[in-house]
Amino acid sequence: MKYSIQAFNAGTFWVPGPEVYWMESWNQREEMNILIYLIRGGGQNILINTGPPQDLGIINKAWRDFFGYPEAQIVRTEDQLPQNILRSQGLTPKDINTVIVTPLQAYATANIPMFPNATIGISRKGWIEDFQAPYYHLHVPRHLRIPPDVNQYLQNDGWGKVRLLADEEELQAGIRVFWAGVHHRSSMAVSIDTDKGKVIITDAFFKYGNIESGRYLGVMESMIEADATWGRIRKESDLFASIYDPEVFARHPGGILA
Repeated sequence: MKYSIQAFNAGTFWVPGPEVYWMESWNQREEMNILIYLIRGGGQNILINTGPPQDLGIINKAWRDFFGYPEAQIVRTEDQLPQNILRSQGLTPKDINTVIVTPLQAYATANIPMFPNATIGISRKGWIEDFQAPYYHLHVPRHLRIPPDVNQYLQNDGWGKVRLLADEEELQAGIRVFWAGVHHRSSMAVSIDTDKGKVIITDAFFKYGNIESGRYLGVMESMIEADATWGRIRKESDLFASIYDPEVFARHPGGILA
């Protein structure tokens, strides 16, 4: 099975340079996009991530307070709401068959209940170590990993739709996931068969400068995991892309990777 892939920007924010490039770029800020990827093929409509909350108030206050400047807040137009992104493609949330979430952060998880017919793919390791039973203190509060209303859905009405994914698993023909780490315990890489070869999408690097130049990620949990995961991505993919990098749209006009 071969799939098409298109990226959409669901919001923009700016972070200090050292958050993207470890111990570099102290006096600059880096633009970050919150990308949603729509994968289509074989009658299936699949999303990687669901975009930030409909109401940005809580997450924006937390990010503004943490970074200390207003540009850290997510800026988004009505057209960038996930339901309107889908509408632009002739789809509704009910048309989505599968949602893959990486990582477990509110900018990826917040709209999961919007997709009533979707199987929800989450790293089993991440579900435990990033949310249910962390081994150590996490700097992101629990409600900014999975918002309370989304947690209520996942643990109750939506539990039957949750698919906790192994560290290596075939989601369906032509789509595989593997645990990536580096950024969060819930970080995965999604490998998709396309006419352009294997495309790997992940949050395990922020920008092409990380993985192409070997410049370590500023916000990461393990350099060892970065070496292993980035090496694997370079070896196994024909194209790769982050869920944050605006350069995706420069390299792939219209966000069309395949």
